[in-house]
Amino acid sequence: MKYQRLAKEQLEELHPEFINFLATQTITAAEWEALKKNKPEVAEQEIDVFSDLVWEGVLNKVKYVEHFSPQKMHLFILEDDKMRVIAIHVKDETIDLTTKEGFDWLRNNLIDDRVEFLQAKKEYTGDKNLDKFKLIQQGAVISKGELFHYFEKIIS
Repeated sequence: MKYQRLAKEQLEELHPEFINFLATQTITAAEWEALKKNKPEVAEQEIDVFSDLVWEGVLNKVKYVEHFSPQKMHLFILEDDKMRVIAIHVKDETIDLTTKEGFDWLRNNLIDDRVEFLQAKKEYTGDKNLDKFKLIQQGAVISKGELFHYFEKIIS
C-alpha cells in the first residue's frame, strides 16, 4: 500500500465507486462476499488498492495545503515541479493562531516585531503525490489557497 487505507466512514461514503472498482476487477457482489468470508486477506488487499487509487485521484488535484500550530502557520502551494511555502511564526506564546482571537491578532499586527515571515521552495523527492501525502499525514489540510495568496501579496 502506497498511502493509507481509507477509514470505514470514507469507504462507506465511496460505496458506489467501490462497487465500480470491484466490477473493473470482475468481482461480483457474491464473489466479494465470498472473498470477505473465505479470503479476508485478499479482500483487504482489494480495499488497499482501492484506497491508493482514491488517494492518487485526490492528490493529483491538490494544489494548496495549510498547517497550523499555536505559533506557526505554513501555507503551501504545490506546483508542478516544486512546492513553495510561506511560513508565519509568532514569537509570543500567549498568541494561539489556531483560535479566532489569535488569527485576528495576527491580521491586525502583521508588522509587529513578534511576527516573522519566511518563504522557501523545495523540489519534490521524485514522487510528488507521496510528498503531498506526507504533508497531509503531518497535519496539513487541503485548502483553496486563499490564505497563501493573501499572505503572498502582503510579503511581496
